[in-house]
Amino acid sequence: MSEYSKIYFIGIGGIGMSAIARYYKTKGYPVAGYDRTPSDLTRELEKEGINVHYTDDPDYIPKDVATTLVVYTPAVPEDLSEMVYVRERGYTVVKRSRMLGELSTGQTCLAVAGTHGKTTTSTMVAHILTESGSGCSAFLGGISKNYGTNLLVSQTPVFVAEADEYDRSFLQLHPAVAVITAMDPDHLDIYGTVENYRDAFKTFASQVSRCLIVKKGLDISSKDTSAKILTYSYDDPAADYHAQGARPDDLGHYIFDIVYPGGVIRDVRCGVPGWVNVENSVAAAAVCLCQGLHPDAVKASIGTFTGVKRRLDVHVASSSLTYIDDYAHHPRELSSAISSIRNMYPGRKLTAVFQPHLFTRTRDFAAEFAEALSAVDKLILLDIYPAREEPIPGVTSEIIFNKVTAPQKVLLRKEELMDYLADEPLDVLATFGAGNIDRYIEPITTMLEGRLDR
Repeated sequence: MSEYSKIYFIGIGGIGMSAIARYYKTKGYPVAGYDRTPSDLTRELEKEGINVHYTDDPDYIPKDVATTLVVYTPAVPEDLSEMVYVRERGYTVVKRSRMLGELSTGQTCLAVAGTHGKTTTSTMVAHILTESGSGCSAFLGGISKNYGTNLLVSQTPVFVAEADEYDRSFLQLHPAVAVITAMDPDHLDIYGTVENYRDAFKTFASQVSRCLIVKKGLDISSKDTSAKILTYSYDDPAADYHAQGARPDDLGHYIFDIVYPGGVIRDVRCGVPGWVNVENSVAAAAVCLCQGLHPDAVKASIGTFTGVKRRLDVHVASSSLTYIDDYAHHPRELSSAISSIRNMYPGRKLTAVFQPHLFTRTRDFAAEFAEALSAVDKLILLDIYPAREEPIPGVTSEIIFNKVTAPQKVLLRKEELMDYLADEPLDVLATFGAGNIDRYIEPITTMLEGRLDR
């Protein structure tokens, strides 16, 4: 990096990109970048002294080609004017995933991969290491509520990373210890087939050197990796690491024992609600115990973990009106989140708002989405958030909607959502999706708090 004096990010507002931008800002580099639209995250970057602009205009790019490093996310289209400009003029242009791989070099890398659960689990690992005093640097796929950021920086040479399978990004990492939480097919626009998708996880497994912690039942074996394979589960006693005796308290936080190869950690209370976070806690504990942390430190830190923004994130909580937001955008994630909310609030009416993310994902998993969403009492289904994709003929939210068997359902454009909710009797409301549905969290929260004040 010594040959570069400036770093420019194309797609700086992405969760992974912003963590790397923040890292180089802390190291004293001039950092700037482009993103398509302003967001809470880009506004935070601007407050931290990073120049962000929202017009695709090469004039913003530093003109010294030799000393400017350009980092981009594959979510940005190749025909973007700024991308064309830096490629034509010979800038050094690298993908975000390669930067993350280079940053991890020479450190003990602890990585969490999987179709879902990886953001919460990796953030929990980073919190346990930080809270215990052991320390780590961490590049996270969400905003930690304990620290208000997606980046932790430490002098300890331990590197925690969310290992994202999108565009095969996680193959840039060579972890000492890693978790694979799930291998449910996703990103088939990139991988083409389910077999290719699962093979990428096997390649990732082959790059792990010391311990590979695998969700019990996943098709990963000793022929895939030279690392020691250990299994974890929510409550399967056959797994090396599992919870036993899990029971919710009045706030939906679970108390449970963690059984591990060295014994039992008793009466762990998870700092975030929902049974799915018991499973995430078990995986995070497994990483930290493999890393040599004391069981008491693991127990205490799980108790002080306050979660990740947009992961079972409770914004309004009362016995008559509750609002939760979650990033779930894959059928299995939706099922887990809905099941967790049901267990947290038994007997209450659950209304869910879901914004599908990507035309390809909607096309590939329409039946599975419909099955997951049929478990709510009322579904409000929004139009598809396209992100990087062009529309696909015949692929709309309706192909999910028509298969949903929930007692009540309605199809809306997102612009109609707030007016619709204003007149809707609500008990437990949940918003789900990875698109721009997060822009509605604040107005929904304000509106519902107003109801409680009446």
